[in-house]
Amino acid sequence: MSDSNSIILCQPDEGKSCGACCGLYNYVDSSRPSLARRLRSRTKRFQKLVKNTGDVELYAKETLAAEDFEKRYEVIYCCEYLGFLDKEERKVGCMLHPEQNSGVDLRGCSFYGQELCAGHLCPSHHFIPRTQSQILIKIIDDWYLYGLCITDIDLVTAYFRLLADRLGGELKPEVFDNVYFKNIAREYFDWKITWPFRSQETNRLGKYYFDGSQYMISYIDYAKFGRDVSPLNAIFLSLSSSFENVEEIEAAERLIWSNIEKFIVRFAENESR
Repeated sequence: MSDSNSIILCQPDEGKSCGACCGLYNYVDSSRPSLARRLRSRTKRFQKLVKNTGDVELYAKETLAAEDFEKRYEVIYCCEYLGFLDKEERKVGCMLHPEQNSGVDLRGCSFYGQELCAGHLCPSHHFIPRTQSQILIKIIDDWYLYGLCITDIDLVTAYFRLLADRLGGELKPEVFDNVYFKNIAREYFDWKITWPFRSQETNRLGKYYFDGSQYMISYIDYAKFGRDVSPLNAIFLSLSSSFENVEEIEAAERLIWSNIEKFIVRFAENESR
């Protein structure tokens, strides 16, 4: 376990941010187009209606009436005050935050309240080593993908551990100033969205699946395919994998090992120059 990051991972820079703790990915339809439409509509409504503290209630009433709030997991609250913070729609975040309201803190109107919202840090701040979170911030400039990856501790730490094991040491963030290395790592993290063996069930999110009132850890039955547990099992679960046969498992392993090997070969070439 690492020391807490000095970087606040939910708002690391001007290029992206994460709204996972506000329930962003907890809607049954959490696809990028659906979430972008939802956030865009909220932002326009908030800017139109909220001029002072007394207007927040009207905004909330209209938002709750306009949207479908069907959830994957009922226990996680989906905050209606999450929206886009910039015209370019690169950053998601709290529209009640004082930085969005000329210094006036409106978060007391929210479900969790000002104190909890201001003081909460997600587990990734504690369980993803600082250098690894710095790398992720460096290679991903996309709010949707960034939020999915930075909150998936296994996806991040398993990848960098595989690289470190082959290289004999941890990678430094500066390595990813090299566009080639950045693109290889980005290929891996893009699989969070594009993975060809990803389950299409709406109640799956990473290694978790939900029945509405509770969540369970997913499981891949390797014995059914006459296989030992894959050394890449943690990554497969993070990518919501579902396999039909042993050939699919082997194809999935080849994709990830190929990504690792491509990185290692180029890194060795750079070091030998």
